[in-house]
Amino acid sequence: MKSVSFDTTNVICGALLVATGAFFAIQSYSLDLGTTLRMGPGYFPLVLSAVLIILGAVVFVQAIRVQGEPMGPLAWRGMLFILPAPIFFGLTVRGLGFVPSIFLTAFIACFASHRMTVLHAILLSVLLTAFSVGVFSYGLGLPFERFGPWVRF
Repeated sequence: MKSVSFDTTNVICGALLVATGAFFAIQSYSLDLGTTLRMGPGYFPLVLSAVLIILGAVVFVQAIRVQGEPMGPLAWRGMLFILPAPIFFGLTVRGLGFVPSIFLTAFIACFASHRMTVLHAILLSVLLTAFSVGVFSYGLGLPFERFGPWVRF
């Protein structure tokens, strides 16, 4: 009889996907679901939650069938710079405006890499800011303040 072997990394990932999908599926039931032809505000989150649960189950089942590599060390530097960046954007976009918030968010996220220098981070942040303003402000015409009340000229 064969012993069951599993990939711990994929077991953890599959379980997290299923748990996240289940959480949002439960939350979507507090909204009106509607019908397939007349969807309510809870219908689409419920469908996405079901897809997330199915994908998590697939990852989980494959983790049991395949022996994987051991889980390596966590990328603490990436988590310390990538995770706070969108939170910073959300907290400052109204006060600073779109342009400074995008620039600073990109600048913070750049330092998740060990190879990033300050000059490259500034250049990348400027290019990303210009691209974002071009797409969202001029291309799509979204009505947001480019510079907020905290940085009025």
